[in-house]
Amino acid sequence: MTNNVSEFPIPAGNVIVRVSIIDTGSRIGKLPAAFLMQPAFKKFEFMPTIPSWSFLIEHPSGHNAIFDLGMPKNRLELAPVVAEDERFLDWDIQTPKEVIDVLEEHQFAAARIKSAIWSHWHWDHIGDPSRFPAGTDLIVGPGFRQAFYPGYPSKSDAPVRESDFLERNVIEVDFNESARYTKVGDFPAHDFFGDGSFYLLDTPGHAIGHLGGLARTTTNPDTFIFMGGDLCHHSGQIRPSPHLHIPSNLKQSSFGVHKSHSGDLFEKLVLSKTGSTEKPLFTPAPAQVVNEEDANRTRARAQMADAQENVWFIYAHDPSLSHVVEFFPSSANDWKAKGWRPKTMWNFLEDLCAVVDEFDSKNGL
Repeated sequence: MTNNVSEFPIPAGNVIVRVSIIDTGSRIGKLPAAFLMQPAFKKFEFMPTIPSWSFLIEHPSGHNAIFDLGMPKNRLELAPVVAEDERFLDWDIQTPKEVIDVLEEHQFAAARIKSAIWSHWHWDHIGDPSRFPAGTDLIVGPGFRQAFYPGYPSKSDAPVRESDFLERNVIEVDFNESARYTKVGDFPAHDFFGDGSFYLLDTPGHAIGHLGGLARTTTNPDTFIFMGGDLCHHSGQIRPSPHLHIPSNLKQSSFGVHKSHSGDLFEKLVLSKTGSTEKPLFTPAPAQVVNEEDANRTRARAQMADAQENVWFIYAHDPSLSHVVEFFPSSANDWKAKGWRPKTMWNFLEDLCAVVDEFDSKNGL
């Protein structure tokens, strides 16, 4: 499964954070695949119904953070440039709860959250910060203030609202700050707590100020969860890679892929479309990047992390987690011992079974 694994150096540390994956029940269905990625396939016109995960990060000091706030319950209360987007009319969007609702259902008071981190400013990641106490800082990525401050209505075309920031400390991550600057793999990184337990990663390309997160989940041996935000929207945008090949035998694997399909069939499909077995089948649709060069570089760096057996890469909308992991209030720290990474890694190939069947019939594979 893993081939030519490249180095992905992570600074040493002996402090861990407790990570929980929060499922608010939010889902987006009827989302055209071509809206998010290319090439298009007649047999894969719509994305699987996708979630929007959030992560609770609990530090031993009591400084707790949320990475991504997910979707707000009432989209009509978003800034008009977002709320009036007619594409919403065609999508099946379900938002029964927000992160704060799930926390409080489990007696985790919102006042215990010191930092709310936006991976980026898109509507399905920002939740409703106004529901958190003023003492909860809002953490954003580079360039955010210049692009969007002070928010709607003072800035009429802003996709975020003044109420998101009202009486709140908004901190824009500075990856040049020498005291907290480091490197994680090839990513510029900010040591969030100053002890190597959690890093914010500079992951530009998809949106202005896009951030990733890397949490140390165990020591001796070290394991990590990589929170990828929207640096990809489907696992087929990051896998396979030069460092991680499609397993030839999926029938006897625990990956959950349709048992009648071999890895070789998917690999031949990838080869026919990309010219290589070491490239992902999909690339982002043009509308999904603000800088293509940055986006490509970010995904290439993430692919190196994705190939490490002690790193579990999770992007915000990965549906493969749904029937595998234990969600908040449970901890995800024992993900490696529980085998969650291999159980979720290749499940996305199920989305392509009809595509590979058609390809097989036309090419006589």
